Amino acid sequence: MRKLTLTAFMSLDGVVQGPGTAVEDTSGGFDRGGWLMPFADADMDEIVNEWFLQADDFLFGRRTYEIFASHWPNVIDEDNPVPTRLNKLPKYVVSTTLTSLEWSNSYLISRDVPEEVARLKAQPGNELQVHGSGVLARTLIEHGLVDEYRLWTFPIFLGTGKRMFENGAVPRTLKLVDGRTTSTGAMVHTYVPA
Repeated sequence: MRKLTLTAFMSLDGVVQGPGTAVEDTSGGFDRGGWLMPFADADMDEIVNEWFLQADDFLFGRRTYEIFASHWPNVIDEDNPVPTRLNKLPKYVVSTTLTSLEWSNSYLISRDVPEEVARLKAQPGNELQVHGSGVLARTLIEHGLVDEYRLWTFPIFLGTGKRMFENGAVPRTLKLVDGRTTSTGAMVHTYVPA
């Protein structure tokens, strides 16, 4: 049985929207994209690479899939586990609007998301990884499907934007199993359901 891990980048005030680039996600008039980049460092690369080496499959929401699919197929670096794993391993995409997927080894999940994810988790292997994918993440959390939370918190307040844990979220108690801090002050905490 595989472990479902959820990795999210968030500001101190809980914003997960548009961490990578200014145009990554401007929905709702969000104009503060790219906020994570000043905090990227070798420590972050080391932690992310370590986690990507544990992946057997990836699970994405539509928006994150489209962002990743526009970039990672163009990155060829056999020494870097991020593009290597993303380009070679199966990718499951939850969407009710997409009808086809161009990125190799990508498979569409368009209905019965909790059941399909439970089926994927039941297969043998190491990790089914979710990166970002805020809407999907909230669905997975609501249905108790996340086995490990890898939450990055960056030393920045944004004041506006989408949050991972919004009002009305199902209450959950978590247990801290690991904590690290990068040279730029980003903190990554790993939690499991208590």
